[in-house]
Amino acid sequence: MSNEMIIKENGGYLAAAINLGDLFSEEMDGLTPTFDRIKIPAGGGISYEVPGDDPSNPDSVKEFKAVILYHHPIHSYYKEKFTGGNNPPDCGSMDGKIGVVAETGECKNCGSCPYAKFGSGDNGGMACKQKRRVYILREGEILPVILTVPTGSLKEFTKYVTRLLQKGKKTNSVVTKFTLKKVQNSTGITFSQVVCSVDRALNPDEQQNINAMSEQVKAFAGHVAITDAE
Repeated sequence: MSNEMIIKENGGYLAAAINLGDLFSEEMDGLTPTFDRIKIPAGGGISYEVPGDDPSNPDSVKEFKAVILYHHPIHSYYKEKFTGGNNPPDCGSMDGKIGVVAETGECKNCGSCPYAKFGSGDNGGMACKQKRRVYILREGEILPVILTVPTGSLKEFTKYVTRLLQKGKKTNSVVTKFTLKKVQNSTGITFSQVVCSVDRALNPDEQQNINAMSEQVKAFAGHVAITDAE
């Protein structure tokens, strides 16, 4: 693909094509690529924190629309509870199958790990947190942002993906609307749950650009480190 960036005015919801590899090699030589993140509030809030023009002052929105370029499981285990910062987990997995111990580099099978069993963590949950990292592209932007779907939202996200598959569609073939709802689990803890619905299908020109971008994101997604912010 050419390194030329194409952004069409009035070209639909997503009308951008760019070679991420060329962009990073030219503009970020010697730097580690990173991506903005959309944050989910604690305690049952129903507004996302999304990146805006001011990095220190994110926008608060009750919904946003974007195309899901790629998504994959991430597992993270921390010996100590989260106290702030941006540290890698003591053991993390980028595919939900093989975990890598940070201290030794040892690989472990997630399926047989005792920390991946219910009851190993607080309130009967798992000590190893199982989430899903979702790379999304918003209208008018050329770089993806990351939304980490938390454990309590995985069931609903799975239902959404399944509904799309039942209609012969993939997550990168539609514009998805993201909202939040306040729910309570069996132990009485209130939290914010991600809700996804279809806004519309992509047109053929948009789909061609999105397919190319999805393949690029898939190629480098495994190299974006897990942090305790997730």
